Amino acid sequence: MSSDVSYHNGPAFSRLDTNSPTEEEDGPPSSPTQGRSEYERIGGRAGSSFFQTLIHLLKGNIGTGLLGLPLAVKNAGLVMGPLSLLVMGIVAVHCMNQLVKCSHHLSAKLGKPFLDYGEVVEYGMENVSCLRRHSVWGSVTSFFFLTTGGQHSANGTTNDCHTNQTAVLVPSFDSRIYMLIFLPFMILLVFTRNLRYLAPFSVIANVVMCVSLVLIYYYSASNIPYPIDLPSVGRAKDYPLFFGTAIFAFEGIGVVLPLENKMQKPQEFSKLLYLGMFIVTLLYISLGTIGYLCFGPHIGGSITLNLPDCWTYQVVKLLYSFGIYITYALQFYVPAEILIPHAVARVSGRWELVVDLGVRVALVALTCALAILIPELDLVISLVGSVSSSALALIFPPILQILTFHNEGLPWWVVLKNVVISLVGLTGFVAGTYVSINEIIVRNGSKH
Repeated sequence: MSSDVSYHNGPAFSRLDTNSPTEEEDGPPSSPTQGRSEYERIGGRAGSSFFQTLIHLLKGNIGTGLLGLPLAVKNAGLVMGPLSLLVMGIVAVHCMNQLVKCSHHLSAKLGKPFLDYGEVVEYGMENVSCLRRHSVWGSVTSFFFLTTGGQHSANGTTNDCHTNQTAVLVPSFDSRIYMLIFLPFMILLVFTRNLRYLAPFSVIANVVMCVSLVLIYYYSASNIPYPIDLPSVGRAKDYPLFFGTAIFAFEGIGVVLPLENKMQKPQEFSKLLYLGMFIVTLLYISLGTIGYLCFGPHIGGSITLNLPDCWTYQVVKLLYSFGIYITYALQFYVPAEILIPHAVARVSGRWELVVDLGVRVALVALTCALAILIPELDLVISLVGSVSSSALALIFPPILQILTFHNEGLPWWVVLKNVVISLVGLTGFVAGTYVSINEIIVRNGSKH
């Protein structure tokens, strides 16, 4: 099985003109690759098509975070929530584009075929003399955030999808046992090391998740109680929880560079990014608002927890779970692309595959252990969003643009704009982390 994860730095490319890294070189090409732009040489004909990359982008952004957005809207308010989601979506897409531009500039400057998120941070810091000796910590920090960014009960099932009355009690195991049961299947999934092999599964996952979302939309929209009496603005102390959950939903920034790097025509990625994130943001706002309108103050950490226990909506939950299962492989690709090459570089050639697969198993086991230890879904989403997603999506990209282009004469208003975005992200980081941890402690204390 071929792999998209390269164990080495790849072929040596000639140093490029940093002012125009996408332009073709003057004169007749001296080789088949010289006449093509640097970006085309990254992905080439073996890369993903526009449609495949769009599917992967949607898949990387539509996961568990989407299901928690109705609760996020509750924490922010019926008017403040959707408006905040819109602003957050615009800023998140802007930061994604900043990250891609920094990667392009540094790749051309260094003569490398592509850079991952950690390398962009590291080489961006090396671009500033006073930060050069500490640049490796930028790569380590970004990897940490990329990696951290995934009960004894009985389930009732009935044939009545309207009253939500439990007719048949179906005993089930502790949810942590289910996690352990599915662990081997998660490990087998991440053994797929090539994005092209995931594309058909991503299409299937998108289809089943679309069917699930249509049914969720239908139930929520058809059961909105009237008159609507919900607060337009939530409590100030709950807004950090909104921030953490909402920024967690915009979790796709980690997959942006791998997708752009493996695209057949990376020149079209900006158009694809705006199209994909427009769809994603529209979906976030609509489901968050309709879900809150339907279930009001009783909305759960995931909207699926509020659906009826009839067979129809149990199938909806299963379908969406399958979609998230496939999403895990795509999100896993990001830390794998960063960590595995460094790990296998320390062993001889015959041990490369063993170390590769061993690292994959260890990362999956780590995420499973965290899920078992902290079973509070809504608070975990808010905590992970506040810690990891805010750093990756809001704090790092604006700073990276300043570091990367500080010798290129950035206008003062661009620097000011970037500082404001990073400070907002840092504020959400601190406030969201504090409130989430405090709520986890209080909730666990009340259980005992």
